[in-house]
Amino acid sequence: MVSLMPLDFELRDHTLDNGLRVVVAPDPSVPIVAVNLWVNVGSRHEQPGRTGLAHLFEHLMFQGSRNVAEGEHMRALMGHGARLNATTWFDRTNYFETVPTGVLDLALWLEADRHGYLLDAVTQTCLDNQRDVVKEEKQQRYDNRPYGHALEDLYALIFPDGHPYQHSTIGSMDDLDAATLDDVHAFYKQHYGPDNTVLTLVGDVGADEAIALADKYFGGLPRVGVQLAPPTAPLPALTEPLRFERVDDVPADRLHLGFRLPPDHTREFLVAEAAMDILAGLATSRLYRRAVRGEQAATHMSRSAMGLVDGVSLGLLVADVADDSSVPQLESLICEELDRLADEGPTEAEMKTAFVDFERGWLQGLAVHEERADTISHYTLLHDDPQFVNTYLDDAATVTADEVRQVADTWLRPQSRAVVVHKKGDAA
Repeated sequence: MVSLMPLDFELRDHTLDNGLRVVVAPDPSVPIVAVNLWVNVGSRHEQPGRTGLAHLFEHLMFQGSRNVAEGEHMRALMGHGARLNATTWFDRTNYFETVPTGVLDLALWLEADRHGYLLDAVTQTCLDNQRDVVKEEKQQRYDNRPYGHALEDLYALIFPDGHPYQHSTIGSMDDLDAATLDDVHAFYKQHYGPDNTVLTLVGDVGADEAIALADKYFGGLPRVGVQLAPPTAPLPALTEPLRFERVDDVPADRLHLGFRLPPDHTREFLVAEAAMDILAGLATSRLYRRAVRGEQAATHMSRSAMGLVDGVSLGLLVADVADDSSVPQLESLICEELDRLADEGPTEAEMKTAFVDFERGWLQGLAVHEERADTISHYTLLHDDPQFVNTYLDDAATVTADEVRQVADTWLRPQSRAVVVHKKGDAA
Protein backbone atom coordinates (compact mmCIF):
# COMPACT_ATOMS: atom_id res chain seq x y z
CA MET A 1 0.00 0.00 0.00
CA VAL A 2 1.36 3.42 -0.97
CA SER A 3 0.00 6.80 -0.02
CA LEU A 4 -1.38 8.64 -3.02
CA MET A 5 -0.53 12.04 -1.51
CA PRO A 6 3.08 12.31 -0.31
CA LEU A 7 3.21 15.15 2.21
CA ASP A 8 5.74 17.94 2.16
CA PHE A 9 4.66 20.63 4.61
CA GLU A 10 7.28 23.36 4.87
CA LEU A 11 8.72 23.39 8.40
CA ARG A 12 11.32 25.58 10.10
CA ASP A 13 12.70 24.21 13.38
CA HIS A 14 14.62 26.67 15.58
CA THR A 15 15.63 26.71 19.24
CA LEU A 16 16.00 30.04 21.06
CA ASP A 17 18.96 30.71 23.34
CA ASN A 18 16.80 29.99 26.41
CA GLY A 19 15.82 26.54 25.10
CA LEU A 20 12.35 27.28 23.68
CA ARG A 21 11.92 25.17 20.57
CA VAL A 22 9.96 26.96 17.86
CA VAL A 23 8.52 25.16 14.84
CA VAL A 24 6.93 27.19 12.06
CA ALA A 25 4.75 25.85 9.23
CA PRO A 26 3.89 28.79 6.95
CA ASP A 27 0.48 28.50 5.28
CA PRO A 28 -0.92 31.72 3.78
CA SER A 29 -4.07 30.02 2.45
CA VAL A 30 -6.24 31.85 5.02
CA PRO A 31 -5.41 34.90 7.18
CA ILE A 32 -5.12 33.06 10.50
CA VAL A 33 -2.34 31.59 12.65
CA ALA A 34 -2.63 28.62 14.99
CA VAL A 35 -0.52 29.21 18.11
CA ASN A 36 0.20 25.96 19.94
CA LEU A 37 2.35 25.37 23.03
CA TRP A 38 3.14 21.96 24.51
CA VAL A 39 4.72 21.85 27.96
CA ASN A 40 6.50 18.66 28.95
CA VAL A 41 4.41 18.11 32.08
CA GLY A 42 1.38 15.89 32.54
CA SER A 43 -0.11 13.68 35.20
CA ARG A 44 2.75 11.17 34.92
CA HIS A 45 5.14 13.83 36.25
CA GLU A 46 3.20 14.19 39.52
CA GLN A 47 4.45 12.80 42.79
CA PRO A 48 2.44 10.46 45.05
CA GLY A 49 0.24 12.53 47.32
CA ARG A 50 0.29 15.48 44.93
CA THR A 51 -1.72 14.25 41.96
CA GLY A 52 -3.88 16.65 39.97
CA LEU A 53 -1.40 19.53 39.90
CA ALA A 54 -0.72 19.35 36.15
CA HIS A 55 -4.43 19.66 35.41
CA LEU A 56 -4.84 22.36 38.04
CA PHE A 57 -2.36 24.52 36.14
CA GLU A 58 -4.43 24.19 32.99
CA HIS A 59 -7.03 26.19 34.95
CA LEU A 60 -4.65 28.55 36.75
CA MET A 61 -3.11 29.65 33.45
CA PHE A 62 -6.33 31.48 32.57
CA GLN A 63 -6.56 33.36 35.88
CA GLY A 64 -4.11 36.15 35.15
CA SER A 65 -0.37 36.68 35.28
CA ARG A 66 2.06 39.52 35.99
CA ASN A 67 0.70 41.94 33.38
CA VAL A 68 -2.68 40.34 32.60
CA ALA A 69 -5.75 40.65 34.79
CA GLU A 70 -7.87 37.67 35.80
CA GLY A 71 -9.89 36.43 32.80
CA GLU A 72 -8.31 38.98 30.48
CA HIS A 73 -6.39 36.40 28.43
CA MET A 74 -9.60 34.87 27.09
CA ARG A 75 -11.49 38.15 26.83
CA ALA A 76 -8.76 39.88 24.84
CA LEU A 77 -8.37 37.09 22.30
CA MET A 78 -12.04 36.19 21.94
CA GLY A 79 -12.78 39.85 21.43
CA HIS A 80 -10.71 39.59 18.24
CA GLY A 81 -12.48 36.42 17.06
CA ALA A 82 -9.95 33.91 18.37
CA ARG A 83 -10.64 30.32 19.41
CA LEU A 84 -8.64 29.06 22.39
CA ASN A 85 -8.45 26.37 25.03
CA ALA A 86 -6.08 24.02 26.88
CA THR A 87 -5.95 20.33 27.77
CA THR A 88 -3.99 18.05 30.10
CA TRP A 89 -2.88 14.50 29.39
CA PHE A 90 -0.57 11.90 30.89
CA ASP A 91 2.52 13.18 29.06
CA ARG A 92 1.92 16.88 28.49
CA THR A 93 -0.19 20.01 28.93
CA ASN A 94 -1.04 22.08 25.86
CA TYR A 95 -2.31 25.61 25.35
CA PHE A 96 -3.61 26.79 22.00
CA GLU A 97 -5.41 29.53 20.16
CA THR A 98 -6.20 30.29 16.54
CA VAL A 99 -6.13 34.00 15.83
CA PRO A 100 -6.49 36.37 12.87
CA THR A 101 -3.05 37.19 11.48
CA GLY A 102 -3.12 40.70 12.89
CA VAL A 103 -3.64 39.38 16.42
CA LEU A 104 -0.55 37.14 16.47
CA ASP A 105 1.56 39.68 18.42
CA LEU A 106 -1.10 39.94 21.11
CA ALA A 107 -1.45 36.15 21.38
CA LEU A 108 2.30 35.66 21.78
CA TRP A 109 2.60 38.45 24.34
CA LEU A 110 -0.23 36.94 26.40
CA GLU A 111 1.26 33.46 26.20
CA ALA A 112 4.72 34.66 27.16
CA ASP A 113 3.36 36.52 30.16
CA ARG A 114 1.59 33.51 31.63
CA HIS A 115 4.33 31.04 30.70
CA GLY A 116 6.94 33.23 32.37
CA TYR A 117 5.18 35.20 35.10
CA LEU A 118 2.07 33.29 36.14
CA LEU A 119 2.98 33.01 39.81
CA ASP A 120 2.53 36.73 40.41
CA ALA A 121 -1.21 36.01 40.19
CA VAL A 122 -1.35 32.61 41.92
CA THR A 123 -2.41 33.69 45.39
CA GLN A 124 -4.10 31.57 48.06
CA THR A 125 -7.47 32.99 47.00
CA CYS A 126 -6.84 32.10 43.35
CA LEU A 127 -5.70 28.58 44.31
CA ASP A 128 -8.73 27.94 46.50
CA ASN A 129 -11.07 29.18 43.78
CA GLN A 130 -9.59 26.96 41.08
CA ARG A 131 -9.53 23.93 43.38
CA ASP A 132 -13.28 24.34 43.68
CA VAL A 133 -13.58 24.63 39.89
CA VAL A 134 -11.67 21.36 39.45
CA LYS A 135 -13.91 19.63 41.99
CA GLU A 136 -16.96 20.79 40.08
CA GLU A 137 -15.40 19.50 36.86
CA LYS A 138 -14.80 16.12 38.48
CA GLN A 139 -18.44 15.90 39.50
CA GLN A 140 -19.60 16.76 35.98
CA ARG A 141 -17.14 14.62 33.99
CA TYR A 142 -16.62 11.67 36.31
CA ASP A 143 -18.95 11.34 39.30
CA ASN A 144 -22.29 12.29 37.72
CA ARG A 145 -21.76 11.05 34.18
CA PRO A 146 -22.68 7.57 32.92
CA TYR A 147 -19.54 5.42 32.72
CA GLY A 148 -17.60 8.41 34.05
CA HIS A 149 -15.25 6.30 36.16
CA ALA A 150 -14.55 3.64 33.51
CA LEU A 151 -11.16 4.92 32.40
CA GLU A 152 -10.07 5.68 35.97
CA ASP A 153 -10.97 2.10 36.86
CA LEU A 154 -9.09 0.78 33.84
CA TYR A 155 -5.91 2.78 34.53
CA ALA A 156 -5.89 1.53 38.13
CA LEU A 157 -6.32 -2.05 36.88
CA ILE A 158 -3.91 -2.25 33.95
CA PHE A 159 -1.02 -0.23 35.41
CA PRO A 160 0.71 -1.49 38.59
CA ASP A 161 0.78 0.42 41.86
CA GLY A 162 3.14 3.37 41.70
CA HIS A 163 3.21 3.48 37.90
CA PRO A 164 3.05 7.06 36.55
CA TYR A 165 0.03 6.23 34.35
CA GLN A 166 -2.03 4.58 37.07
CA HIS A 167 -3.95 7.70 38.13
CA SER A 168 -6.15 9.84 35.90
CA THR A 169 -5.24 13.35 34.80
CA ILE A 170 -7.80 14.99 37.06
CA GLY A 171 -6.04 13.42 40.04
CA SER A 172 -7.18 12.97 43.61
CA MET A 173 -9.34 15.63 45.22
CA ASP A 174 -7.79 14.75 48.58
CA ASP A 175 -4.36 15.41 47.08
CA LEU A 176 -5.51 18.76 45.71
CA ASP A 177 -6.95 19.73 49.08
CA ALA A 178 -3.65 18.84 50.73
CA ALA A 179 -1.54 20.87 48.28
CA THR A 180 -0.23 24.11 49.76
CA LEU A 181 0.44 27.33 47.91
CA ASP A 182 4.16 26.55 48.19
CA ASP A 183 3.58 23.11 46.62
CA VAL A 184 1.77 24.69 43.70
CA HIS A 185 4.41 27.37 43.13
CA ALA A 186 7.17 24.75 43.29
CA PHE A 187 5.42 22.58 40.68
CA TYR A 188 5.21 25.51 38.26
CA LYS A 189 8.86 26.49 38.81
CA GLN A 190 9.95 22.91 38.23
CA HIS A 191 8.13 22.37 34.94
CA TYR A 192 7.09 25.64 33.29
CA GLY A 193 10.02 27.10 31.42
CA PRO A 194 11.08 27.73 27.83
CA ASP A 195 13.52 24.80 27.90
CA ASN A 196 10.61 22.47 28.65
CA THR A 197 8.24 23.82 25.99
CA VAL A 198 7.59 23.69 22.26
CA LEU A 199 5.88 26.57 20.45
CA THR A 200 4.39 25.75 17.05
CA LEU A 201 2.98 28.37 14.68
CA VAL A 202 0.98 27.25 11.66
CA GLY A 203 -0.60 29.70 9.27
CA ASP A 204 -0.25 33.10 7.70
CA VAL A 205 3.23 34.01 8.94
CA GLY A 206 6.66 33.59 7.39
CA ALA A 207 9.27 31.48 9.13
CA ASP A 208 11.75 34.33 9.73
CA GLU A 209 9.04 36.63 11.04
CA ALA A 210 7.62 33.92 13.31
CA ILE A 211 10.99 33.12 14.86
CA ALA A 212 11.70 36.81 15.39
CA LEU A 213 8.34 37.25 17.13
CA ALA A 214 8.94 34.19 19.32
CA ASP A 215 12.31 35.61 20.35
CA LYS A 216 10.80 39.04 20.97
CA TYR A 217 8.17 37.77 23.39
CA PHE A 218 9.68 34.57 24.83
CA GLY A 219 13.42 35.19 24.48
CA GLY A 220 13.70 36.94 27.84
CA LEU A 221 12.18 34.09 29.84
CA PRO A 222 14.78 32.25 31.93
CA ARG A 223 15.53 28.55 31.64
CA VAL A 224 14.25 26.39 34.48
CA GLY A 225 16.90 23.68 34.11
CA VAL A 226 14.38 20.84 34.04
CA GLN A 227 15.56 17.63 35.68
CA LEU A 228 13.76 14.83 33.88
CA ALA A 229 13.00 11.67 35.82
CA PRO A 230 14.55 8.47 34.45
CA PRO A 231 12.23 6.48 32.20
CA THR A 232 10.00 3.84 33.72
CA ALA A 233 10.83 0.23 32.90
CA PRO A 234 8.77 -1.00 29.91
CA LEU A 235 5.66 -2.99 30.78
CA PRO A 236 5.04 -6.28 28.97
CA ALA A 237 1.61 -7.54 27.99
CA LEU A 238 -0.49 -8.94 30.81
CA THR A 239 -0.17 -12.70 31.18
CA GLU A 240 -3.58 -13.27 32.72
CA PRO A 241 -6.85 -11.29 32.63
CA LEU A 242 -7.64 -8.66 35.24
CA ARG A 243 -11.18 -7.60 36.06
CA PHE A 244 -13.20 -4.93 37.86
CA GLU A 245 -16.99 -4.64 37.86
CA ARG A 246 -19.09 -1.68 38.90
CA VAL A 247 -22.89 -1.51 39.25
CA ASP A 248 -24.10 1.94 38.32
CA ASP A 249 -26.99 3.96 36.96
CA VAL A 250 -26.08 3.51 33.28
CA PRO A 251 -28.29 2.99 30.20
CA ALA A 252 -26.68 -0.32 29.20
CA ASP A 253 -24.08 -2.79 30.36
CA ARG A 254 -20.73 -1.76 28.92
CA LEU A 255 -17.41 -3.54 28.51
CA HIS A 256 -14.06 -1.75 28.49
CA LEU A 257 -11.20 -4.03 27.48
CA GLY A 258 -7.75 -2.54 27.93
CA PHE A 259 -4.45 -3.86 26.62
CA ARG A 260 -0.91 -2.73 27.25
CA LEU A 261 0.74 -1.76 23.97
CA PRO A 262 4.29 -0.77 22.96
CA PRO A 263 5.34 2.87 23.50
CA ASP A 264 4.30 5.54 21.02
CA HIS A 265 6.50 6.40 18.05
CA THR A 266 7.74 2.84 17.62
CA ARG A 267 7.19 0.45 14.75
CA GLU A 268 5.28 -1.92 17.03
CA PHE A 269 2.87 0.81 18.13
CA LEU A 270 2.24 1.80 14.52
CA VAL A 271 1.36 -1.82 13.76
CA ALA A 272 -0.78 -2.04 16.90
CA GLU A 273 -2.80 0.94 15.68
CA ALA A 274 -3.54 -0.97 12.49
CA ALA A 275 -4.56 -4.05 14.50
CA MET A 276 -6.99 -2.01 16.61
CA ASP A 277 -8.51 -0.49 13.47
CA ILE A 278 -9.01 -3.93 11.92
CA LEU A 279 -10.70 -5.14 15.10
CA ALA A 280 -13.10 -2.26 15.69
CA GLY A 281 -12.16 0.92 13.85
CA LEU A 282 -14.72 0.82 11.04
CA ALA A 283 -18.26 -0.32 10.31
CA THR A 284 -16.57 -3.03 8.23
CA SER A 285 -14.21 -4.10 11.03
CA ARG A 286 -14.31 -7.61 12.43
CA LEU A 287 -15.97 -6.92 15.75
CA TYR A 288 -18.49 -4.47 14.32
CA ARG A 289 -19.49 -6.89 11.56
CA ARG A 290 -19.89 -9.83 13.90
CA ALA A 291 -20.96 -8.34 17.25
CA VAL A 292 -23.18 -5.48 16.05
CA ARG A 293 -24.45 -6.36 12.58
CA GLY A 294 -24.20 -10.15 12.69
CA GLU A 295 -24.99 -11.70 16.06
CA GLN A 296 -26.35 -8.41 17.47
CA ALA A 297 -24.67 -9.03 20.80
CA ALA A 298 -23.62 -5.36 20.96
CA THR A 299 -25.24 -2.10 19.97
CA HIS A 300 -21.94 -0.28 19.52
CA MET A 301 -18.22 -1.03 19.23
CA SER A 302 -15.28 1.34 19.26
CA ARG A 303 -11.53 1.28 19.73
CA SER A 304 -8.63 3.58 20.49
CA ALA A 305 -4.86 3.30 20.68
CA MET A 306 -3.49 5.81 23.16
CA GLY A 307 0.15 6.44 22.33
CA LEU A 308 2.15 7.08 25.51
CA VAL A 309 5.88 7.61 25.96
CA ASP A 310 6.95 6.10 29.27
CA GLY A 311 7.48 2.43 28.47
CA VAL A 312 3.93 1.49 27.49
CA SER A 313 0.83 2.60 25.59
CA LEU A 314 -2.82 1.63 25.97
CA GLY A 315 -5.23 -0.08 23.58
CA LEU A 316 -8.94 0.11 24.31
CA LEU A 317 -12.03 -1.72 23.04
CA VAL A 318 -15.44 -0.44 24.19
CA ALA A 319 -18.68 -2.36 23.63
CA ASP A 320 -22.27 -1.73 24.70
CA VAL A 321 -24.13 -4.95 25.43
CA ALA A 322 -27.41 -5.46 23.54
CA ASP A 323 -30.57 -6.10 25.58
CA ASP A 324 -30.91 -9.64 24.24
CA SER A 325 -27.27 -10.45 24.98
CA SER A 326 -25.09 -10.57 28.09
CA VAL A 327 -21.66 -9.52 29.27
CA PRO A 328 -20.29 -13.11 29.17
CA GLN A 329 -21.67 -13.71 25.67
CA LEU A 330 -20.24 -10.51 24.23
CA GLU A 331 -16.91 -10.88 26.01
CA SER A 332 -16.54 -14.44 24.73
CA LEU A 333 -17.21 -13.27 21.19
CA ILE A 334 -14.58 -10.53 21.48
CA CYS A 335 -12.03 -12.99 22.82
CA GLU A 336 -12.67 -15.32 19.88
CA GLU A 337 -11.94 -12.50 17.46
CA LEU A 338 -8.79 -11.53 19.34
CA ASP A 339 -7.50 -15.07 19.02
CA ARG A 340 -8.51 -15.27 15.37
CA LEU A 341 -6.56 -12.11 14.49
CA ALA A 342 -3.51 -13.36 16.39
CA ASP A 343 -3.71 -16.82 14.79
CA GLU A 344 -4.61 -15.94 11.20
CA GLY A 345 -3.72 -12.28 10.75
CA PRO A 346 -5.76 -9.84 8.65
CA THR A 347 -6.63 -10.22 5.00
CA GLU A 348 -5.13 -7.93 2.37
CA ALA A 349 -8.58 -6.42 1.87
CA GLU A 350 -8.73 -5.54 5.57
CA MET A 351 -5.25 -4.02 5.42
CA LYS A 352 -6.17 -1.86 2.43
CA THR A 353 -9.45 -0.73 3.95
CA ALA A 354 -7.82 0.17 7.26
CA PHE A 355 -5.05 2.14 5.57
CA VAL A 356 -7.38 4.05 3.24
CA ASP A 357 -9.58 5.08 6.17
CA PHE A 358 -6.54 6.05 8.22
CA GLU A 359 -5.13 8.09 5.32
CA ARG A 360 -8.44 9.91 4.92
CA GLY A 361 -8.56 10.77 8.63
CA TRP A 362 -4.91 11.84 8.76
CA LEU A 363 -5.18 14.16 5.76
CA GLN A 364 -8.49 15.54 6.97
CA GLY A 365 -6.96 16.38 10.34
CA LEU A 366 -3.83 18.01 8.95
CA ALA A 367 -5.95 20.20 6.67
CA VAL A 368 -7.05 22.07 9.81
CA HIS A 369 -4.48 24.55 11.11
CA GLU A 370 -5.16 23.73 14.77
CA GLU A 371 -4.75 19.99 14.33
CA ARG A 372 -1.62 20.36 12.22
CA ALA A 373 -0.05 22.60 14.84
CA ASP A 374 -1.02 20.22 17.62
CA THR A 375 0.44 17.22 15.81
CA ILE A 376 3.71 19.05 15.14
CA SER A 377 3.99 20.10 18.79
CA HIS A 378 3.22 16.56 19.93
CA TYR A 379 5.93 14.83 17.96
CA THR A 380 8.46 17.61 18.44
CA LEU A 381 8.12 17.75 22.21
CA LEU A 382 7.74 14.06 22.99
CA HIS A 383 9.74 12.46 20.16
CA ASP A 384 12.03 15.13 18.67
CA ASP A 385 10.38 14.54 15.30
CA PRO A 386 8.66 17.62 13.81
CA GLN A 387 8.77 15.99 10.36
CA PHE A 388 6.39 13.27 11.59
CA VAL A 389 3.52 15.07 9.85
CA ASN A 390 5.28 14.45 6.53
CA THR A 391 6.48 10.88 7.10
CA TYR A 392 3.76 9.09 9.06
CA LEU A 393 1.60 8.08 6.11
CA ASP A 394 4.56 6.66 4.24
CA ASP A 395 5.50 4.57 7.27
CA ALA A 396 1.91 3.41 7.82
CA ALA A 397 1.70 2.30 4.20
CA THR A 398 4.48 -0.23 4.77
CA VAL A 399 2.75 -2.14 7.60
CA THR A 400 2.24 -5.77 6.59
CA ALA A 401 -0.41 -8.31 7.49
CA ASP A 402 2.18 -10.54 9.10
CA GLU A 403 3.35 -7.68 11.35
CA VAL A 404 -0.25 -7.17 12.46
CA ARG A 405 -0.57 -10.87 13.27
CA GLN A 406 2.65 -10.83 15.29
CA VAL A 407 1.65 -7.74 17.29
CA ALA A 408 -1.81 -9.19 17.95
CA ASP A 409 -0.19 -12.42 19.12
CA THR A 410 2.11 -10.56 21.52
CA TRP A 411 -0.19 -7.83 22.87
CA LEU A 412 -3.85 -8.56 22.04
CA ARG A 413 -4.48 -12.13 23.15
CA PRO A 414 -7.51 -12.63 25.47
CA GLN A 415 -5.23 -13.38 28.43
CA SER A 416 -3.66 -9.93 28.00
CA ARG A 417 -6.90 -8.06 28.65
CA ALA A 418 -7.91 -5.92 31.61
CA VAL A 419 -11.70 -5.69 31.77
CA VAL A 420 -13.84 -3.02 33.39
CA VAL A 421 -17.57 -3.79 33.34
CA HIS A 422 -20.30 -1.28 34.11
CA LYS A 423 -23.60 -3.01 34.79
CA LYS A 424 -27.05 -1.48 34.97
CA GLY A 425 -28.40 -1.18 38.47
CA ASP A 426 -28.66 1.04 41.50
CA ALA A 427 -25.27 2.46 42.42
CA ALA A 428 -24.14 1.45 45.88
